[in-house]
Amino acid sequence: MYVLRTGIQWGALPRCFGPKSTVHDRFQEWCSAGIFQRLWKEALLTYDDKTGVNWAWQSMDGTMTKAPLGGERTGPNPTDRGKSGVKRSLLTDGRGVPLGVVVAPANRNDCKLVEGTLDARPLRPPRSVRQRICLDKGYDFPEVEEVVEAYRFEHHIRRRGEEGRDHREFLRSRARRWVVERTHSWMNRFRRLLIRWEKKVANYLALVHLACGWITLRAARLL
Repeated sequence: MYVLRTGIQWGALPRCFGPKSTVHDRFQEWCSAGIFQRLWKEALLTYDDKTGVNWAWQSMDGTMTKAPLGGERTGPNPTDRGKSGVKRSLLTDGRGVPLGVVVAPANRNDCKLVEGTLDARPLRPPRSVRQRICLDKGYDFPEVEEVVEAYRFEHHIRRRGEEGRDHREFLRSRARRWVVERTHSWMNRFRRLLIRWEKKVANYLALVHLACGWITLRAARLL
């Protein structure tokens, strides 16, 4: 957690945490055992029990961050002069609690990550729940509609070109997609996620899962 919050390199860990090699070895063992994803799942179960996951209105979006050292699932960032970067595709419930996440190269289109993000959910909704998903215009493709419908979602996709039309009908409806953007902002406050230093995607994804678990427990008011 100290590494995740501060972004400090493993070799610079304070001695109070023990030998840096031992700490990193334990981290690698826990990554291999899937401890951090299980922690996130347990946090979601607790949150669902105490507050209730808002399955009715979910949101998905992607964000790109820097990855100076490159590594697995990194690629040229089209918004950062082609420098090495990583994309994080995130699904949240109606309150912004993380439900699913995948990482990919920065140049991967958001629409290509929809199915992977849905498959990455550690907790699935009951069959009886009516699910809606809010997506921006980057997901305005027929194949995205087919995927989300196959996963039992009603899709609410912002269509390309709608920005130039009359906005009165949008002003009458409640904004719901912004919660995923806020959650991306929460995750970027973990400095180890703001800039990816891990070359192994498993190590980076473990830190992402730890951040998701922390955010979920905060939403359950347990931290």
